[in-house]
Amino acid sequence: MVKIIRSTVLSAPIELVWDTLRDFNGHDRWHPAVATSAIERNEQSDRIGCVRRFKLGDGAELREKLLTLSDLEQTYSYCLLDTPIPLFNYVSHVRLFPVTDGDRTFWEWEGRFDTPAGRQDELASMVANDIYQAGFQAIRHHLGEEE
Repeated sequence: MVKIIRSTVLSAPIELVWDTLRDFNGHDRWHPAVATSAIERNEQSDRIGCVRRFKLGDGAELREKLLTLSDLEQTYSYCLLDTPIPLFNYVSHVRLFPVTDGDRTFWEWEGRFDTPAGRQDELASMVANDIYQAGFQAIRHHLGEEE
């Protein structure tokens, strides 16, 4: 099993960051890899068990299911249901913590998954850089932070 953990500190208050990230269907507004997104069956995007179907810029379609969401702890978890990328048993956790020195936010993004033999390093790098790190940079831009 591959385990990826990436983290960053954002120069924005946790309430503002959480307001953006907690919308399970909002990643098409800030993540550069996501072209469109919709919640299936017209469910609410913060309902545990809802499924988002989204397309990447290259046309690939994925489905992810919201497993947990806590406004109190500012965390959520999700899993991949369908993807053309060979990531198996993929589960991800997003956690925010307040950085009280300067009213900033610590963001941790973790994923665990299996891959076909021999592709662990390649796919770990893709998740770490093209999804997590690109997401950090995109949120900074979305929130109007200087890069």
